[in-house]
Amino acid sequence: MAFKSKIKWVALFALTLSLASLVAHLSMTKFSSMNLVQYSAKEALSHDFPNSGSPLKTRRNKRLWGAVRSLESLQPHANPRSSYPVPDENTNGFIYAKIFGGFEKIRSSICDLVTISRLLNATLVIPEIQQSTRSKGVSYKFKSFSYLYDEEQFIMLLKNDVNIVKSLPEYLKAARRRSEFPTFKPKNSASPNFYVKEVLPNLRKAKVVGLIVTGGGCLKSILPPSMSEFQRLRCRVAFHALQFRPEIQILGLRMVERLRASGQPFLAYHPGLVRDTLAYHGCAELFQDVHTELIQYRRAQLIKQGIINDELSVDSHSRRENGSCPLMPEEVGLLLRALGYPSKTIIYLAGSKTFGGQRLLSPLRALFGNLVDRTTLCSKTELSDLVGPEAPLPADIFRLPLPKREQQLIDQWKKAGPRPRPLPPPPDRPIYQHEKEGWYAWILEKDKEPDPSPMEHRMQAHRLIWDALDYIVSVEADALFPGFNNDGSGWPDFSGLVIGQRLYERASSRTYRSDRKTIAALFNITRDEMYHPKRDWMLSVKEHLNRSLSEDGFFRQSLLSKPNSFLSHPLPECSCRIPSVETTKQIKGKDGRIVFGGEEECPKWMELARAEGARNDDMESAEDDNDTVEQLEPDAVDATSSLTSLIDHDEEWDPND
Repeated sequence: MAFKSKIKWVALFALTLSLASLVAHLSMTKFSSMNLVQYSAKEALSHDFPNSGSPLKTRRNKRLWGAVRSLESLQPHANPRSSYPVPDENTNGFIYAKIFGGFEKIRSSICDLVTISRLLNATLVIPEIQQSTRSKGVSYKFKSFSYLYDEEQFIMLLKNDVNIVKSLPEYLKAARRRSEFPTFKPKNSASPNFYVKEVLPNLRKAKVVGLIVTGGGCLKSILPPSMSEFQRLRCRVAFHALQFRPEIQILGLRMVERLRASGQPFLAYHPGLVRDTLAYHGCAELFQDVHTELIQYRRAQLIKQGIINDELSVDSHSRRENGSCPLMPEEVGLLLRALGYPSKTIIYLAGSKTFGGQRLLSPLRALFGNLVDRTTLCSKTELSDLVGPEAPLPADIFRLPLPKREQQLIDQWKKAGPRPRPLPPPPDRPIYQHEKEGWYAWILEKDKEPDPSPMEHRMQAHRLIWDALDYIVSVEADALFPGFNNDGSGWPDFSGLVIGQRLYERASSRTYRSDRKTIAALFNITRDEMYHPKRDWMLSVKEHLNRSLSEDGFFRQSLLSKPNSFLSHPLPECSCRIPSVETTKQIKGKDGRIVFGGEEECPKWMELARAEGARNDDMESAEDDNDTVEQLEPDAVDATSSLTSLIDHDEEWDPND
């Protein structure tokens, strides 16, 4: 009896202890949840680079961040070369346009529309960007064009090239609503002759012509040498007149300042993992589960629309070896480590949407801890201020089917057949709200992809702003590594536009233009030992990527990218060359077109300004070096140099070295 009472007391004590422990844990959870702090890239970078606030300037490793010397003589020069009259006020009529597509298609299409307006001597109405119209749920503060770009700057900076108005005159608006004006849907490979012979007569007759642009452009990329002035007009539009609205521009430059606040250079990386391009090239097998199904569904749609003339199921691995599929983030991380970039390198992840999500980015984040994007550099308030005040959208509430009446259940029971009857199947599990959220939720319910919801339309408009921020940061980056450019789809791509602007503004900036076919062959050699490669493999990677920085990559970019998008390689039309001691050899393509070395000589004023700027830079760098050596003690200099060599060498990464 005494034994049983002891057991009761022990059980009571254990129960009391468990209850006290539960109360303590609940209290800790309540108070700790009040002090959760969002991850801040600024604090993380300051932790990795504690001396960022010191006056001592960081010495850059020229092997990783230095300019490409063979391209330093190239300078931006998009001004007209010959007689270039100001547009006449009495034009042949008005051209209005609707642009469909994402950020890169919009940017390329606007440049083509301005060029066509100049060609036809027409007045251009500010184009309508369909992804940011009021019907898509954007803020009432903006029109479609002004949601992304600065209208006033666009009109003012092109006043000597094209007449631009914000809207059609009032007496023509009603006729447009009645669809009385001829409308054309040109391809992105349309020639100038198409506009002169087909569009111009209709423009002169009706005084108004509409263009519907869907393919990321409406004028062929490569024009005859006699039309070089129109190519330079494209450059003036893309690199000068198309300025983002001030709020986007300010936040983008603020992001660049935050990335450089630690005193370290940073590299921009755009994965290029977009569902449409992955479906176009048949890269579904490189993904898993629901992502493979989504790519295949989209590929079936493209085949049905006639965009793809190929089979639905293809060997994705052979496409990858052919260079038609993107480099995965894990592969890019291994390539950067092979080049010698230390694990603390700051990498900015561009792209408003990465198909595959964080699962694909995890290996890259494990290799480079300072992988940041706009969400870690900006607060939620800063990002929400860009989109402006928006009207609330109707809630998309999932409703269960109505329950059956009792009489219906009785009738079903009577019609069920002779007894004994098997038990009825269990009812379908309802799809809960949290499962309906996300771009893949429809696959849980039906086989056909539904039309985008109002919230999805709004998110697509928001992505234009996020892409604009990424564009600003990528252009200003100290180095750029594109994951998927020159894909051969014929559509302009984000990385290609960034490469083109960097090439125009600073041709010598460090931009890797890798050959994905060569990279795939290199990875096939060491697929089983990717994280422990041999020295010969690393040397091969370094040689290929370093050669892609200069003439070799330059030549490939011109052959592969320029036929699809002039803005991805605006040379030699939009540049000039300052004479240097080294002679530049001309490189011609298969069609006889000069792709490198055919630039004109820069004007004298540009040469003098560049020489003066270079002299000042040399003096400042010499003073900085002297100050650095004076401020450091001898022991500190030795410690700094040894640490730098240790980071660059990275013995843990290369055990065979």
